[in-house]
Amino acid sequence: MSNKLRITLAKSPIGYSYRQKRTVQALGLRRMHQTVERKDTPIVRGMVDRVKHLVTVEEITNNGTMEAGE
Repeated sequence: MSNKLRITLAKSPIGYSYRQKRTVQALGLRRMHQTVERKDTPIVRGMVDRVKHLVTVEEITNNGTMEAGE
């Protein structure tokens, strides 16, 4: 498992449920194509899973390399 996840908002949450919009906000994403790095925890993984159709995810490993994610 990696240490961090790089999460990018790839699709607008407009037209999706309030709950999905709030999940995107809770991940720290406010604008299209904005990228944030979050610790790789089960909580963050669960949030990403709920909005996987709106975001792209990359795993950042210990040595700084990236692996394509979900």
